[in-house]
Amino acid sequence: MPTLHRVALLPGDGIGPEVTEAARRVLEGAGLRIEWHELPSGLDAVHKHGDALPSFVIERLKEIRVALKGPTTTPIGGGHVSANVRLRKALDLFANVRPVKTVPGLETPYGPVDLVIVRENTEDLYAGLENVVAPGVVTSIKVITRRASRRIARFAFQHAADWDRKRVTAVHKANIMKVADGLFLDCARTEAKRWDARVAYDEVLVDALCMKLVRRASDFDVLLLENLYGDIVSDLAAGLVGGLGLVPGANYGRHMGVFEAVHGSAPDIAGKGIANPIAMVLSAAMMCHHLGEKDAYTRIRRAVAAVTRKKEALTPDIGGTATTRQLTDAIIAEVKALAAGA
Repeated sequence: MPTLHRVALLPGDGIGPEVTEAARRVLEGAGLRIEWHELPSGLDAVHKHGDALPSFVIERLKEIRVALKGPTTTPIGGGHVSANVRLRKALDLFANVRPVKTVPGLETPYGPVDLVIVRENTEDLYAGLENVVAPGVVTSIKVITRRASRRIARFAFQHAADWDRKRVTAVHKANIMKVADGLFLDCARTEAKRWDARVAYDEVLVDALCMKLVRRASDFDVLLLENLYGDIVSDLAAGLVGGLGLVPGANYGRHMGVFEAVHGSAPDIAGKGIANPIAMVLSAAMMCHHLGEKDAYTRIRRAVAAVTRKKEALTPDIGGTATTRQLTDAIIAEVKALAAGA
């Protein structure tokens, strides 16, 4: 009998409940046995508990250690602190991994893309250390530590080796931030020396990287970035393959993984039944790999590719007229067909 896995489910808000439900259905269609533990986060948690990330949610996640998480809304310029940022700090989810790959049938003018973004997840400007020092004058402190930089560099090289990737590129702005980004680069270079026989290493300025990605993303393999650069570059890279609705993501700590799509909560389309579930479904596939269910990981990815290649059940954001449920049903049908033919 298949292994029974315990997984926390955080539906989030906006389109979160819709796309996480789609991912649940695909996982069930792939034959996984999962004991789900649903927990509130984001606006749902604010309304019910007065906190976007209640302490009891953190404690349950520490116990369960694996979670599938929907997007949450973060107010702009005020309101509660990002539940995502708090979650990553509370659980020490130091590594954010976002694979960005051209989707079959949805090729874009930017050429073939197949890269992995590895983003440090716990510090940088996202430390949230801001102060009003005088009327009309604000400081925001960028925190870069040797410990975190060494840790994320080690993770990036190990990930490259584990997935048969050939090169890690450190992304920086050390020509201007010579001390902070200089420390990050120093840590990357130190780690690179340990891998020079297996994984190549180079460096690029973050602004130059953005231009080069648009011109020819195929020049890059694994990108190693600080927190803010990683957040921005991963959205840019998603645009190269057709949008945020197509790119999965995962957050890893020493003993836990939280899997979530790159996109946000999209409140403008919430409840309309047209949200694209592919990014969340592919994030669930990454979770399968993390749980040791590698056959399910492969089948889900192949099923998504089969659906996008056929172009018969695509949501409006990727050129179709299908609903979230219709696209999900199509993926499940392909997953089951692949399982039957295995």
